[in-house]
Amino acid sequence: MYSDYKSPFAYLAFDPAFELEQRYNIRLRWIPFQLRIKGKGERSLYSEHKARYSYLDARRWAKPRGLVIRGPLKVYDTTPALIGGLFAEQQGRLLDYSRKVYESFFKRELEADDADAVANVIANLGMSADAYRKYLSGEGAVAYQRAQDEAANDHVFGVPLFIFDNEPFWGHDRIPVLENRLTESGLLA
Repeated sequence: MYSDYKSPFAYLAFDPAFELEQRYNIRLRWIPFQLRIKGKGERSLYSEHKARYSYLDARRWAKPRGLVIRGPLKVYDTTPALIGGLFAEQQGRLLDYSRKVYESFFKRELEADDADAVANVIANLGMSADAYRKYLSGEGAVAYQRAQDEAANDHVFGVPLFIFDNEPFWGHDRIPVLENRLTESGLLA
């Protein structure tokens, strides 16, 4: 599953995607992908309408689950948060970390492009902020670039994007279609 913390639809897909591991004989692999989004004034009028509609639609899906999704006030380079996800994954804490980052980001309580803010999330979850900072500029930067290269090879264009048996499934609302493919493949647990 390719994912970016600034995507409301990746947020909506996160927990349901990992729940697939309980129903199917699969291991879901989370891969960070940096969405390239244009900001206000850089988009066409039609793209502006689409962006507003997308957040409206995301809030429709989020409300029954008790999730808050507020549109960000700027375009974020989420590299620090995404590398934080890779760091948390090494610590066995990807799910806790990602849930906290998504929740805080969409409540506008986390600047996902600020390494110090991400280090605070790491520390508040009981992991080492100093180890994260070292990872961010070293091994984490290398792992992050490998993920971006893998995404280019997989022709990733948006998130969440699931790839099963070389077949892409784009969007949180494609999880049921993916489930059908997993069942057809005999992977039901």
